[in-house]
Amino acid sequence: MKTNANKYKIMIQNTVATASLGTNIDLIAIIKNFRNVEYRPNKFPGLVFRLKHPKTATLIFSTGKMVCTGAKSAKLARRAVRKVVRELKEAGFIIPGNPDVVIQNMVASAHLGGGADIETMADILDVMYEPEQFPGAVYRMKEPKTVLLIFSSGSLVITGAKSEKHVYEAVEKIHGILLENDLIY
Repeated sequence: MKTNANKYKIMIQNTVATASLGTNIDLIAIIKNFRNVEYRPNKFPGLVFRLKHPKTATLIFSTGKMVCTGAKSAKLARRAVRKVVRELKEAGFIIPGNPDVVIQNMVASAHLGGGADIETMADILDVMYEPEQFPGAVYRMKEPKTVLLIFSSGSLVITGAKSEKHVYEAVEKIHGILLENDLIY
């Protein structure tokens, strides 16, 4: 399926993953041990732990819950969470085991290979299209469960996928639906 990624110029733009350290954690102590963190409890209850490789930001809450954003793949999101946990352990934080990382959302971009007739699409498909409010059509795909933003240029934004496979499947499927209805030019 990777060849289709090239065919449609699919690029994962962001992966959001969650994990839990399995224990409460002292966010003030993290600030004292690391430079690449940001914590402003009066504005937001989570600490931001930034990594350069992979370039991500991981929110850590005092409950031990974590949210990693910015990774360009599920693999890099998992790697980022493992790296943050490893760095915390090396700094002396007691963390039982290794947290399970769950991919919550992937956002990708793609191209249909031609323009899309979103005016007609709005008439014949179950899409939401209000050009005064937003220039793209919103298509809610049931399987795989994703939301696609379709623009007249043929550009797509795919969100809600839980895996890269689902991104590729959604793009293949919408391309087929649009071709079948003669909506790509």
